[in-house]
Amino acid sequence: MAQRLCSDGKGRRIFLADAGMGLAGLALGTLLPQKLVADAVPHFAPKAKRVIWLFMLGGVSHVESFDPKPELNKHAGKQLSETPHRDTLTNPFVKENLKAFVPGQHQIKLTLYPMQTGFKQRGKNGVAVSDWFPHIGDQMHEVSLIRSAWTTDNDHGAILQFHTGRHIFDGYLPTLGSWVHYGLGSMNENLPAYVVLGEPPGDCCGGNGTHGSGYLGPEHAGVSLDVNPDDPLPFVSPGKELSKADQEREFALLKKLNGMSAVEYPHDAALRARIKSYELAFRMQMAVPEAIQDKEESEETKRMYGLDQEVTKPFGQVCLAARRLSERGVRFVQVYHGGAGNAWDSHKDLKKNHGELAMKVDKPIAALLKDLKQRGLLDETLVVWATEFGRTPGAEASNGRDHHPFGFSVWMAGGGVKAGVVHGATDEIGFHAVENRHYVTDIHATVLHQMGLDPRKLDIPGRKRIEVDYGKPIREILA
Repeated sequence: MAQRLCSDGKGRRIFLADAGMGLAGLALGTLLPQKLVADAVPHFAPKAKRVIWLFMLGGVSHVESFDPKPELNKHAGKQLSETPHRDTLTNPFVKENLKAFVPGQHQIKLTLYPMQTGFKQRGKNGVAVSDWFPHIGDQMHEVSLIRSAWTTDNDHGAILQFHTGRHIFDGYLPTLGSWVHYGLGSMNENLPAYVVLGEPPGDCCGGNGTHGSGYLGPEHAGVSLDVNPDDPLPFVSPGKELSKADQEREFALLKKLNGMSAVEYPHDAALRARIKSYELAFRMQMAVPEAIQDKEESEETKRMYGLDQEVTKPFGQVCLAARRLSERGVRFVQVYHGGAGNAWDSHKDLKKNHGELAMKVDKPIAALLKDLKQRGLLDETLVVWATEFGRTPGAEASNGRDHHPFGFSVWMAGGGVKAGVVHGATDEIGFHAVENRHYVTDIHATVLHQMGLDPRKLDIPGRKRIEVDYGKPIREILA
């Protein structure tokens, strides 16, 4: 009877597997086996083994974070046309970018708005950083700060653009993390190679597509985990009513049944992939909770991440989990902050918005850098901090700033990049990148280069890519 479920005999095998896994089997039916590190061959010697990608959703103001502009205070309240910077809008780069703007949305704000916080020279190398990021600022001697990133989307589709290199109108294409997964595979057969922590953006901004894999296939997409050690992987949880011993017996039976089917159909590649997917799911159920939980961490480490303080504890747990996953062989850990509401999107009350959000992330991110350093992991771990665009030098709603893709800041640390470097620059009011400009795919190309990958050698036959997709490594920041 089972044979008649499907004319090619696959129906019976799928029925048996899903029965053995329960709801987890239904959820993981498309989870395919990972390429292990033994099968992966970098294109050249890598400088980094893993990436931790910190992405702030909503658009962090560069002029109130890592690119302070006191010139704004000097001309506060004036129209741009009344200042020495009146020719800004005729800059060829600005004019070209304006062509890509969504009509009627987020127009340039012309009344200059003063900085909403102070700044000072921070780190051993004395880099100007705002007073909202004192802990990260104290680590600037470990960082390569890029003050000249730019993009073209003037709405939050720029989140997807930052991760794929293409405008959201081009569709859901492979993301940076998926390319790393595709090119290098996993370093730990018990954990996903590409993990996502934190709440991703909403559907209007790319949703799960910002850690998706496009035409590379779902096996190369990010796997979302929760930092709750009791239920970090809810979609493969066996349920509280099933004991570990019962689950092991269930999997033993499933393995036996699948083995019988494998003998009957020895050349069925889909069956082999499915068997491996269930085996991976079981191993993940065992390995993921241990990787997430922090019971074995010292009290000093927990305090460093801010786990003893209400304001910093949530993101501190996420950053600590990122470190634990990375040291256990997860190749690419993507960390979101801001959630579906794009919390950093401060169209009004920027001082309150950014001030409160910075307090939540500043200490945990600085702790991540220090923790990796003291454990000897920073040299082989590339940490990237980014956001989809900056914010306008001009005011919106009297006390906020609008979206601004013409010039903003990104930074990298560890993983073979130079420490204590400031690369690129925006103009005196932070309007547009004027020195060593870098489109977002240059960030991608730099990450891939440090991982030993050449984006041009990752091409898929029949899939056309355009020149800007590849980007160019930012060699000025490479050690």
